[in-house]
Amino acid sequence: MRTTLIVIFFMIVLMSCNMQNSNLPVVKNEPLVPFAPPVSFEEAVRRADSIVKSMTIDERINMIGGHNFFFISGCEKANLPRLYLSDATQGVHLRKDLDAQLEKSVAMPCPIMLTSTWNRKLAAQYAKSVGEECRAGDIAVLLGPGMNIYRISQNGRNFEYFGEDPFLASRMIENYVVGVQSTGTIATLKHFLCNNTDHRRRTSNSIVSDRALHEIYLPAFKAGVDAGAMAVMTSYNQINGEWAAQSEFAVSKLLRSDLGFKWLVMSDWWSVWNPEKAMKSGLDLDMPGEGDLKWSLFEKFGDSFLRSNAARLLKEGKVTEDDINRMATHIIAAELAMQLDKRPVKDESYLKNFKQHEDVALQTAREGIVLLKNSNNILPLNKPEMKILVTGYFADARMSGGGSADVEGYNWLSIVAGLRNRFGEQVSFNQNPTDVEIKSADVVILSLGTQDSEGWDKSFNLPDEMNNRVNEIATINPKLVVVINSGSGINMTSWNDKAAAILHCWYPGQLGNKALAEILAGDVNPSGKLPITIEKKFEDSPGYPYLPAGETEKGDWDIDATMTFPIYDINYKEGVFVGYRWYESKNIEPLYPFGYGLSYTTFGYSDLKLSDKELKKGETLKVKFVLENTGKVAGAEIAQLYIQDEQASVDRPLKELKNFIKVDLKPGEKVLVELEISEEDLSFYDEKSSKWVAEPGKFNVLIGSSSKDILLKDSFDFND
Repeated sequence: MRTTLIVIFFMIVLMSCNMQNSNLPVVKNEPLVPFAPPVSFEEAVRRADSIVKSMTIDERINMIGGHNFFFISGCEKANLPRLYLSDATQGVHLRKDLDAQLEKSVAMPCPIMLTSTWNRKLAAQYAKSVGEECRAGDIAVLLGPGMNIYRISQNGRNFEYFGEDPFLASRMIENYVVGVQSTGTIATLKHFLCNNTDHRRRTSNSIVSDRALHEIYLPAFKAGVDAGAMAVMTSYNQINGEWAAQSEFAVSKLLRSDLGFKWLVMSDWWSVWNPEKAMKSGLDLDMPGEGDLKWSLFEKFGDSFLRSNAARLLKEGKVTEDDINRMATHIIAAELAMQLDKRPVKDESYLKNFKQHEDVALQTAREGIVLLKNSNNILPLNKPEMKILVTGYFADARMSGGGSADVEGYNWLSIVAGLRNRFGEQVSFNQNPTDVEIKSADVVILSLGTQDSEGWDKSFNLPDEMNNRVNEIATINPKLVVVINSGSGINMTSWNDKAAAILHCWYPGQLGNKALAEILAGDVNPSGKLPITIEKKFEDSPGYPYLPAGETEKGDWDIDATMTFPIYDINYKEGVFVGYRWYESKNIEPLYPFGYGLSYTTFGYSDLKLSDKELKKGETLKVKFVLENTGKVAGAEIAQLYIQDEQASVDRPLKELKNFIKVDLKPGEKVLVELEISEEDLSFYDEKSSKWVAEPGKFNVLIGSSSKDILLKDSFDFND
């Protein structure tokens, strides 16, 4: 009798909890609506084909190579304007040597910082801002977004990309594409494919398995293609033995056949070495199409531009008019689909929106700063009359990734200026403070980081001088807050335990240090989470080693522009085990795990429920759980859903991110989170059948606040 009463009691409690949960507000992700151009692909191709047939062979050849380095040639008789192409993902890169440029453009936080927000809607707003500035500046084609996977921390272009996880990158990229193209600006997915290092990028050969290609390196491109992207740029490197731009495997098979891309494919600048192969590969546009042949790039191959070789190759029978027609048709179809024959690219009415763009940049920085450490709740700095000493290497500098992605910006706030605007006379700045000044400060804020750029890689290790400075200051005053500006993870192992607080601020854009000051003051609660894993030492990472014997990662533009180096192989031996997948499979403890980030409040996860204990082929499974702000201040939590296959015929990661949601909650507020998983989320790429396969069996649903901090778990069976 007593046992029966206990069972009844617990059933009543359970029913009561379920009733309470059913009354909670439900939060879930909104489905993405892909971009559809004003003119359909079919109609654009039909019209483009008609135009191409009316052109002379010389006019068609003129279309397939760039002009004046950053332009696609127009055709006056077809009413096709000359089109300007400009970098890059984090804003409009101004080229002062060209006429009629924008006077200014907003320096947005770098894309890896955008990814740290885990905010899909913000990705679309960010990209819409960039697209509007393109329209204001007469830019028809944005040479972004960049989306190469973060395979190694040393890659000089990591700041331009969207992190280590293909699912997270895909969700951010698809929203970025829709945001840019909603303004009438063509987005360019780059760099296709496996350009995951910039060390001698033109003379590197990425050796990658089909499974790794499809599971890790293609998904973000697929998401961009499915979202409606209208251009793709090939990469500098070789893929399995052939340069990307002239690889039929890369362009025709992977991009056009496997991913279903229909529009314009262009090369990266000076990356075609065999014009015959390039014209047969599926490439449409050779950029820049011309150049100084005395430049060291051409010492080995000579003139390899398509426009200057096409007539000869046609005469020799090595290419056909159909090849040239296909290329010109794809270029023109993209222009017609965006109605660039009927409306001007330039729309100066968007100039009035620059203040809105600054607001988006600021919000991105607010949500993208990642609080890595906060010992004894030293932050926020909300005690009156605190003496704040600011010092370090970049405290009074403009921090931004270099190369074609650099955006000059305006209204820049340094760390010092941002803090003084918020804390006033409480802030003192000294690049070389005395021990007395350090000791007498209530808190010391130390700036350090790296200045990353395309064209070469950088070391994971900071200079000894920086590491020593952290240790010296921490010894004198343990109330040390380290502010990092870098485009990737850095080696913090020697001083991680000594700093009281650490914030990863990436390259935060022109107003990012206002966001930093707000977070330090507690005006804004940090909510960013890492889109990468930060290893303890580079030797732990899946990409180590990769540099040729005797070479270092410290390169320069001369090395980047030299084709006389021998090709070196980068063997992606880790396969699909990239990022957290690698560290977990090898049982290597990282310094900070993927998906990690602290808050000034706390969150509770409870009551995980699956809509069914079985998922059948073609169906979806709903995953519900309660998320609560259990702390005393408002904040946003990024809840992450991982899938674990308990038994498979191939080696699979211990877990894989398959959904996430960012939720704003007031103190004590609860919501019912609803996420979905499908057969696609259970699948792996089977190299034997060249298909995606979801094997019947038991799968675990893991809900957590990071890849390491799993808080809820349930399981279901998949049956096909």
